[in-house]
Amino acid sequence: MPRLFTALEIPAEVASTLTLHRGGLVGARWIDPSDYHITLRFLGDVDRRTANELDAFLGDIRSYPFEVTLDEIGSFGGDKPRAVFARVQPNAKLSELQADLERLMRRLGLPPEGRKFVPHVTLARLRDTSPLDVADYLGLHPIIRPITFTARRLALMSSRDSVGGGPYVLEAAYALGPSYPNRMARGEFQRR
Repeated sequence: MPRLFTALEIPAEVASTLTLHRGGLVGARWIDPSDYHITLRFLGDVDRRTANELDAFLGDIRSYPFEVTLDEIGSFGGDKPRAVFARVQPNAKLSELQADLERLMRRLGLPPEGRKFVPHVTLARLRDTSPLDVADYLGLHPIIRPITFTARRLALMSSRDSVGGGPYVLEAAYALGPSYPNRMARGEFQRR
């Protein structure tokens, strides 16, 4: 059964720019650029009824397009590095959208998100990579000029239960803007 999450998609030209940071890190499993995204809320495995309710609720989200800026490369895991990412600059509109999604998930009866929301684009998953190697990589790969794009739609995505990093499937998309209902894919939610 696929695992669901909500996300913002990364435009192809931004993904292309981020690929310049691939390589040169032992133990890195680089994410395919077509799978780059900003996770807003992980849901996990849900049944078909909950998925359909979620789909209907997401069609009612009220948000407008907003700018997102990626400003530096970082890592998660400290002494046991597990991922390299592009950081999303703090943004009030992004935080509001994520908080709306969290409230929606609770209304659907899903448990609260256990992790703090740290918006980012995962570039690579790491395995047996030393902190020194990560520090050297980060020293060579800062984002010098911020990369800015406009988030225009919210995505409902799925992934296989694996070690993470894709491939991801776009299940449905919802326009961020004034026209509602904003569902961009029609019909009952189909699980792959």
